[in-house]
Amino acid sequence: MAKVSFRLVMPERELLATEADMVVVPGSEGDFGVLHGHAPLISTVRPGVIEVFQGSKAEQRFLVVGGFAEVTPERCTVLADEAMPFETVTAEQLAERERTAEQHVAAAASDHEKAAAQKALAVAKDLRRAQAYYAAR
Repeated sequence: MAKVSFRLVMPERELLATEADMVVVPGSEGDFGVLHGHAPLISTVRPGVIEVFQGSKAEQRFLVVGGFAEVTPERCTVLADEAMPFETVTAEQLAERERTAEQHVAAAASDHEKAAAQKALAVAKDLRRAQAYYAAR
């Protein structure tokens, strides 16, 4: 089976460049799998987990906050706002992120600050749910 070239990039650095049998990306319209020969597409990425498969096993996982994915028949590139290797993130860290976001919502002085804090809180909750789901797999 031909492999797909996969790159996971953040603004400050490249996290991963590899060849994979399949990559599963949390797209804004739902998770999508990318195999070699996939139809071209561009999608936004929602908070969740990217899985990089070798054979039938997810060899690597990354928690992502959001971004964009570009897919061609030969490659998949995810430009992530923020991403971290799944195994380096604990439930406690994500709970603290959520508590901090809740404090920012409560302390917001303007509508703009409140909207930004509410978005950060929604992202924190999504990341906690994703981490809990994938940690149990």
